[in-house]
Amino acid sequence: MQNSSTPYSTVHFKDLFSATIIVAALGYFVDIYDLILFNIVRIPSLKSMGISVIDSAHYGGWLINIQMLGMLVGGIFWGILGDKKGRLSVLFGSILLYSLANIANGMVQNLPQYMILRFIAGFGLAGELGAGITLVVEQMKKEHRGYGTMVVATIGVSGAIFGGLFGYYFGMKNDGWRICYYVGGAMGLALLVMRIGIFESGMFHKVKEQTHIQRGNIFMIFSSKKNISKYLKCILIGWPCWYVIGILVFYSKEIGEALHVHGAIVPPLAVAASYAGTTFGDFWCGVISQKLKSRRKTILIYLITTVIALIIYFLSSNVSANYFYFLIFVVGTGVGYWAVFITIAAESFGTNIRSTVTTTVPNFVRGSLPIMSLIFAGVKLFFNPANFSASQILIYAAVITGVIVMSVSIYAAFQLEETFHKDLNYIEV
Repeated sequence: MQNSSTPYSTVHFKDLFSATIIVAALGYFVDIYDLILFNIVRIPSLKSMGISVIDSAHYGGWLINIQMLGMLVGGIFWGILGDKKGRLSVLFGSILLYSLANIANGMVQNLPQYMILRFIAGFGLAGELGAGITLVVEQMKKEHRGYGTMVVATIGVSGAIFGGLFGYYFGMKNDGWRICYYVGGAMGLALLVMRIGIFESGMFHKVKEQTHIQRGNIFMIFSSKKNISKYLKCILIGWPCWYVIGILVFYSKEIGEALHVHGAIVPPLAVAASYAGTTFGDFWCGVISQKLKSRRKTILIYLITTVIALIIYFLSSNVSANYFYFLIFVVGTGVGYWAVFITIAAESFGTNIRSTVTTTVPNFVRGSLPIMSLIFAGVKLFFNPANFSASQILIYAAVITGVIVMSVSIYAAFQLEETFHKDLNYIEV
């Protein structure tokens, strides 16, 4: 992507918008679109299958957990495949699978079909981001690879904004939710046409030629205390991203009522506001990490910013709905370090297990949402309803869960190894 004569401080426009980066970014766009879309079309889609609005919360929870299970299993499968067969095979295989699953989701007629296809969709979605980021970091010069992953994340995360608004305006009407799924599938299939001009990672080819090197052995991650520690830190620094989405945004309507916000909070708009902030944050996170020449410092800056934003968020009562959406945008900006977070994961391990790590880490972060939900639910049990109102319990539980998540993540970030200047042309033994 860059020739050796390119000055250290210069990165060219064409390098940031190469075929590899664009396909990885648009693949992530469709990935996030699908993840967000289900939250928005959950009620109308289940209603069309004869499930009431009240029961849709229960069955919707099952569907989300099944999708997350698919992502956890898929993350392991695609990650190992990427190290054994190549990054491109995963990139296009995962895009093809979740595109077809999306189209099939638009055709479901009953709950069992929906559950099976949400698992398949989750399985497919699990591979694209890790494969795309791995390709980008291995093809760009170390001084500029942060810009490449910044473009992937910034364009990709904006898929949530599109999904939120498109689902809100079209998915809530009659069978409009089916059209939303068809659109997601069509976007994914269109990406496969763009595969021309994308090449496999040179680093991977070199390792593949050396048949004695183990590739895609997930147990190598757990072969030493150092590797285990690096891997866990990579996962833990990503926790706040899904705390914001899975707790604050998911319960935005209820939290808004508990904080006496003037006007009802509409979840799809809260999703769009949050991801608009995350898109904004991801762009500047990439720029800041390049200017500081430090991934670790940038992550710490964003985590501290998130803490400040959360304090303001929970102290803002009796505000307007528009101001509350703005606060959600600000909190979303604070956790807009997804690109740098995954870049750290990719830079922390050798070429022979890099795809496995880069693909499993974000999916284990997504899969940690049930853990945070259990903490959230468990904390609520400590408050006696006779002494506290339901609104107070909700806010206290959200705050305490946030304190736990942020504390763990900040501690992990302080312990991180700096990877900005790391040469990625090495293997794990």
